[in-house]
Amino acid sequence: MRFVPKGVCSNAIDIDIHNGVIESVSFTGGCNGNLQGISRLVKGMKVEDAIERLKGIKCGFKSTSCPDQLAQALESIGQNS
Repeated sequence: MRFVPKGVCSNAIDIDIHNGVIESVSFTGGCNGNLQGISRLVKGMKVEDAIERLKGIKCGFKSTSCPDQLAQALESIGQNS
């Protein structure tokens, strides 16, 4: 699934999920090192656990962040399945 984030530096988030577990996450744009770290940390994590940990994180003065946008993407997958 591809998600287009809003209000952050990254342009897209590609997510693969199998049986409620995150198989892979890839960000396009944004802070490359940090986003690679987030992608590796959530690999193998249950979707609901990742949402709980990432939702509400802010980046500086922004009302959202790339981790928060990933949580929103994961929530939208749940609503669309």
